[in-house]
Amino acid sequence: MRAKALAPALVLFLAPLASACGDASGASGPKTVTVTVGYQSKTINTVTAGTLLRSLGYFEHELAARGRKDGVTYKVDWQDYATGAPITAQMTAGKVDIGSMGDFPLLINAARGKELKQPTRLVAVTGYNLRGGLNTVVVAPDSKLESLTDLRGKKVSTSVGSAADGTLVRALQRAGIDPESGIQKLNQQPSVGASALQAGSADALSQFVAWPGQLAYEGRAKALYDGAELNLPTFHGVTVREKFAKERAGVLDDFLRAQRKATDHLRTEPVAAAESVAKETGLPAEVVYLYNGANGIATFDPALRPELIDALKQDVPVLKDAKLVGDVDVDAFVDPEPLKRAAAGAPEYPKAAAARAELWLKGQTRTQAYDSPRELLKAARGADVRAAYVPDAVTGTLWFADKAVWVAEGPELRAFVTPAGAQAYVAQHAATGARIVSFAEAGALAS
Repeated sequence: MRAKALAPALVLFLAPLASACGDASGASGPKTVTVTVGYQSKTINTVTAGTLLRSLGYFEHELAARGRKDGVTYKVDWQDYATGAPITAQMTAGKVDIGSMGDFPLLINAARGKELKQPTRLVAVTGYNLRGGLNTVVVAPDSKLESLTDLRGKKVSTSVGSAADGTLVRALQRAGIDPESGIQKLNQQPSVGASALQAGSADALSQFVAWPGQLAYEGRAKALYDGAELNLPTFHGVTVREKFAKERAGVLDDFLRAQRKATDHLRTEPVAAAESVAKETGLPAEVVYLYNGANGIATFDPALRPELIDALKQDVPVLKDAKLVGDVDVDAFVDPEPLKRAAAGAPEYPKAAAARAELWLKGQTRTQAYDSPRELLKAARGADVRAAYVPDAVTGTLWFADKAVWVAEGPELRAFVTPAGAQAYVAQHAATGARIVSFAEAGALAS
């Protein structure tokens, strides 16, 4: 009897302390609101809406200011996932309010939200590459495979429905290989695929940032195909539950303002940002900087650029062919209004510029950029180098200088992400004496 008598009182005591996932409850609303953010700590193209934003505390700062005005205590529950798929599952279950993921997963997010009557909206971009360089196919360091056509009949690991899977499908199609029957596709999480590649149970791995760069940096893989060869934009973005966006519009604005502040920090202090993300994720800072640095593969800008939205529309048929989505109304999915409110009066970021060679010396908090790979190699000779980066001579994708494939052509030295890229260039410039050289030979020629 005592238990029954206490139960109503206990419920009344706990009710003000509990709050649903960003939802209002009661006539006057809850005293505590928890905003649940799904992010991918190791998908470092999303750091301004995830790892870096969390470590800087900008979102919590914005919410604290809001709480002082409306008398509500706001809390943020950061939930880390390996890919975008589980974030979408949690969003459509009403358990995650705001999430960040790649372009292909964003379309699946839109489709699942509509199907399950939990619609979502794309409200911002985190980072992008206008040519598609955020995804790469890699093979083992001692692999005899040298080009995409060598993958015919081979076992290729990827995460089905991911941006990297989309790159693989398109690249295979261009190479005249059926992406379903022409290879043995292994649907695996990135970490599982990386292990499979190392164990020899997968011949190649197609993945998104930062896996290819990390494996190459650690000497566990080499690049086979640079996604930038597709010359199609790829990006990651921020999606929100439509219900949350309507009921907590101010909180969403706070998130987007905080994301822009994190973007400002990354763009003005790229080395510090890379070190911070490395500390939070366990990734090497040199790998983080490859993607997120001043000349990195990713350009960070929340703007919903028209060319990115157009690219998203081109992604729909690929996912439809794979029977992962039906029709997706991209225009209805994209909602630019929250970002317009949050960024009102803020200047636009400049569009991505061509990458330059970049040298990071040990003990330095700033890097030095160079106009050519030759200048970088000359400056690096005898220096205490932490990392050296060079852009691919054709695609512009930044890569580690000591992992790149080098071509000497008269006095010029050119770097390439893949052997196939270098070989194609040499074949096209045989008349000028272009030839593939080792990294050591390139260094000697530069001095």
